[in-house]
Amino acid sequence: MERRIVHMDLDSFFVSVERLINSKLIGKPVIVGGTSDRGVVAACSYEARAFGVHSAMPMKFARQLCPHAIYIRGDYDQYTKYSSMVTQVIADKVPLFEKSSIDEHYIDMTGMDKFYGCYKFTHELRQRITKETGLPISFGLSENKTVAKVATDQSKPNGELEVIHDRIKPFLFPLSVEKLPYVGEKTSFNLKSMGVFTIQNLAEIPPELMEKVFGQNGITMWQRANGIDDTPVIPYSERKSISEENTFEQDIIDIGRIESNLSSMVENLCFQLRKENRLTSCVAVKLRYATFETYTQQSRIPYTAADHQILPKVLDLFRKLYQRRIRIRLIGVKFTNLVSGTQQINLFEDSVEMVNLYQAIDRMKKRYGEKAIFHAIKLNA
Repeated sequence: MERRIVHMDLDSFFVSVERLINSKLIGKPVIVGGTSDRGVVAACSYEARAFGVHSAMPMKFARQLCPHAIYIRGDYDQYTKYSSMVTQVIADKVPLFEKSSIDEHYIDMTGMDKFYGCYKFTHELRQRITKETGLPISFGLSENKTVAKVATDQSKPNGELEVIHDRIKPFLFPLSVEKLPYVGEKTSFNLKSMGVFTIQNLAEIPPELMEKVFGQNGITMWQRANGIDDTPVIPYSERKSISEENTFEQDIIDIGRIESNLSSMVENLCFQLRKENRLTSCVAVKLRYATFETYTQQSRIPYTAADHQILPKVLDLFRKLYQRRIRIRLIGVKFTNLVSGTQQINLFEDSVEMVNLYQAIDRMKKRYGEKAIFHAIKLNA
């Protein structure tokens, strides 16, 4: 049976939510992502894109390109609220879907054609989402995630597109290589230096060469360029928390070592958040003395997945907890109030260099393992 996969993506989600809240923003260039030149663009309206502005661009450059735009820092609580509304509409209508980010969903429609028609069903679902939430949304329908996602991008704004099996290569091949999911700026630059400008160019390269140059990721890119992707739609479930604990072999009182352990936990948990496209707004520290007395303390923070924003709060919580100056048996860190979202969303006021640093660290960890790179303080853990 041929797979039938739908990719749905809310158009300029942050901007659309801001326009629902304030109708005066409709039709005007809007940029979401911070109020200082040190930040990066988290999202922008199509009116702003006409001036060359795009997401992840340094805010300083965005202001130069579109100085008359309306700049908004963003309200993540509102974004979470509307994202949940969309997810609920989808959950009420389909049995199997995956929420891949705050504004994107994959739906497995395989087998639906013989009962109703996948395209008709998705069209009506899209209309219902817009009616109940007021948000514009686009979708792509094809036989796998890759082609469905590209189809969604090509259907925007506020459109829908189906790509059947026989049309997959004619649809993909003329497109620029940047249109392929997960081909970032650096990979695109490397491909173009090899003379690869279109998806067809990439598809025609021997897979052995792609593997030699890009490793296993090269094989994945080659497969996607040829319209091959067997990645399943993962059933959605909202994870509420993540945590990590360490019970020392011997009860200790070495504050330096304890704080090194806390730093290591925060680094591990933050990477896990970013890898799963999640953010936290509540951190907690757990402490168990050698007497087995256990204490916890938590604190609310702005939504984030960044080590340098969470670690100071964790260390502060530990210092407030550790008042008795006796040996410690166990320490732990827990993140709660998790929501779907990506790292750049919450780094509204961080420098471009900091954003690039996190992206580089995450790429290295994903490619070479989580122990390939870590904070120096971890050596004392």
